[in-house]
Amino acid sequence: MQLISVNIGQKRAIENATKSGFTGIYKLPISVPVQVTLDGLAEDAICDTKNHGGPDQAVYIYGQPDYQWWSNTLGKELLPGTFGDNLTISGLESASFCIGDRLQVGAVTLEVTAPRIPCGTLAARMGDPGFIKRFRAAERPGLYCRVIHAGWVQAGDEVSLEGYKGETVSILEMFRDFYEPYRSEAQLRRYLASPLAIRARQDKEEQLRMLFGV
Repeated sequence: MQLISVNIGQKRAIENATKSGFTGIYKLPISVPVQVTLDGLAEDAICDTKNHGGPDQAVYIYGQPDYQWWSNTLGKELLPGTFGDNLTISGLESASFCIGDRLQVGAVTLEVTAPRIPCGTLAARMGDPGFIKRFRAAERPGLYCRVIHAGWVQAGDEVSLEGYKGETVSILEMFRDFYEPYRSEAQLRRYLASPLAIRARQDKEEQLRMLFGV
């Protein structure tokens, strides 16, 4: 795999999306090296901090095969950064990944923590009020990652994969679970044994407490 684009967004007004009226989803490719810190890409705007960003969702990745599928489906070319992805990677299909998988991107090590859940901001960005349903049905969510080792990245960097060594929870399973959560104790404990993003972890911990009436 190869890093084909590094994308950064500036704070920008957007209608019919976040309460603040601003977003960082409009990301554009950067040709120079970009620093990746534990909190994400330097100078990349995160406006909706309740649902995006933070150490466990510091970097959002989308794959070129998934982009190609959308371009074919929508009948128009979608450029890197369209979905708000920080890194666009060749040969990467997000649905095939698991929580805890690690990607080595140049000098930077990333760990997969969560799928992207579509929201009103994405629908507004795509100019389609029904895009949330379309994105859900497509099951090509992209990957949120935490930064294990910070550093610099640039388009053209080689990308390698190290699979998670523990019991796996797939990105697609977590994506589907968001819409139809399976609340057995065994399933919840399996989720919590994986290195989930903190937002998903808190949700599963609350579901577990509810099972016992706590």
